[in-house]
Amino acid sequence: MQKRNIGHRVESKFFKPNGIRVENLDIKEVGEDEIEALRLAHIKKLSMLEWSKKMWVSSATFNRILNSWIAKIADAIVNSKAIKIK
Repeated sequence: MQKRNIGHRVESKFFKPNGIRVENLDIKEVGEDEIEALRLAHIKKLSMLEWSKKMWVSSATFNRILNSWIAKIADAIVNSKAIKIK
């Protein structure tokens, strides 16, 4: 796997729906690179060229990372799953 630059580490590594016991939840695992892609694109609002430079990946790879994260978070929210950051 290619080395990627992660500029921000999240403190919380686990999120779950309220009112459902952890043992009863499916868990979606996401990588820190996916969190970083989301942060750069939607919080920092950087351009595609700036994103890829900051993470040391191509624009196509950055988009794959970001789309993977969006699909996982959508599945977790819609289907009441927990999210674990690995």
